[in-house]
Amino acid sequence: MEVIKTKIEGVYIIEPKVFKDARGYFFESFSQRDFEEKVGKINFVQDNESMSSYGVMRGLHFQRPPYTQSKLVRCVRGAVLDVAVDIRKGSPTYGQHVAVELTEDNHRQFFIPKGFAHGFAVLSETAVFQYKCDNFYAPQADGGISILDESLGIDWRIPTDKAILSEKDTKHPLLKDFETPFSF
Repeated sequence: MEVIKTKIEGVYIIEPKVFKDARGYFFESFSQRDFEEKVGKINFVQDNESMSSYGVMRGLHFQRPPYTQSKLVRCVRGAVLDVAVDIRKGSPTYGQHVAVELTEDNHRQFFIPKGFAHGFAVLSETAVFQYKCDNFYAPQADGGISILDESLGIDWRIPTDKAILSEKDTKHPLLKDFETPFSF
């Protein structure tokens, strides 16, 4: 696997080595040994999957301490624009984001460490999205910032009139009104 550093330290794009032939393809989607060698020590404890249609935007989510989560995400069918926003108080990149297109064809994965809000927008007709977490989901620790916060400068590549958000995601505060539970 190739690990690509992004403009924000600790956020990585991971490209697996894909072996293709007339039968199709094969790749190793996760190796604990390689991940720890190239990214860092981690113990994933939960895998999740969602299916969404075009225009669905999920996020920007995080879990508050002590239930924080790092995530390793990928799109196994379709295409999504995946985004991580730095919400660590005192970070030189606070409020900045990294966006990457994850597709069933590029097989890319995206590592989002603790202290980041995470979200994605579905760019294809449908998308199946999978992610590993290093802590269990704790509903009492749910947090979020508005996925439509224009101050973040995220081009979601979805027209606003086509965006489909959950009721919960329409109620998250803007970054400027947000009290972060994370420190750098």
